[in-house]
Amino acid sequence: MIERLLELKKQRNAVILAHYYQSPEIQDIADFMGDSLQLAQQAKKVEADVILFCGVHFMAETAKILNPNKIVLVPDMDAGCSLADSTPKDKFLEWKNAHLGHTVISYINCSADVKAMSDIICTSSNAELIVNSVPHDTPILFAPDKYLGSYIKKKTGRDMVIWDGSCQVHEIFSEIEVMNLMKKYPNAVVLAHPECPENILAYADFIGSTQKIIQESIISDDKEFIILTESGIIHELKKKAPGKEFYAVPNINGCSCNECPYMKLNTIEKMIKALETLEPQIIMDEDTRLKALSPLERMLEISR
Repeated sequence: MIERLLELKKQRNAVILAHYYQSPEIQDIADFMGDSLQLAQQAKKVEADVILFCGVHFMAETAKILNPNKIVLVPDMDAGCSLADSTPKDKFLEWKNAHLGHTVISYINCSADVKAMSDIICTSSNAELIVNSVPHDTPILFAPDKYLGSYIKKKTGRDMVIWDGSCQVHEIFSEIEVMNLMKKYPNAVVLAHPECPENILAYADFIGSTQKIIQESIISDDKEFIILTESGIIHELKKKAPGKEFYAVPNINGCSCNECPYMKLNTIEKMIKALETLEPQIIMDEDTRLKALSPLERMLEISR
């Protein structure tokens, strides 16, 4: 199957972009791995004719916004995002119109339609930088993640109105299991993603994006880590920081690790079919794309 996938990739002049939350076999076959910011930056540089995007729908949309003349494929069109789904465009427009005079900063985990109504996009890697790029006398609307928004508001002290959305993975980490792991591994450092609720972040020794969690685990002298983000990252952590131990935190439903069901919809079989048929493709009207492009490019410029 891997041989067939590589053959098709060559035939189609395709590149495979994948998020750290993908299954290990997809991570190992990807041409480029990254978090949302890295993937957006990489998508801007792609020279291939076809982008096979192994992540979730909004990420593939971002690649299409940046590459209108390329074919952007997703292995499974049902690979959505609870955060993006929590922000329907009509409700978002009502919210925006109720807060005129605010700069609209939208987390990249949103649809192209919401991006098109935003002033700047951010990721968890650059959210603080993006918020601080707005003049201090200008109030901010922040959507859709309420936990990331609250974390950044607390760090910056900015006047922010925050949309009531959340990531279903980061929201359901078990606080009891965090405490149990800390007791079991007293020397372990707790690394957390800012999409986690405040009661979970209170246990963290380090808070950062997916990529920053990886970087911290590499440079740290510590040997054990409790990971408070989607457990797919642990495959990359073990490769980048061999000899160190990483412990996934169960969720409140009792699962031994906390996985995104959308991310795990992508498979090698579906990747092969996508390259064989050039379907499913991300299709977007040009007006929406251009409106969404402006805040994305603003983010990329600020994040250089």
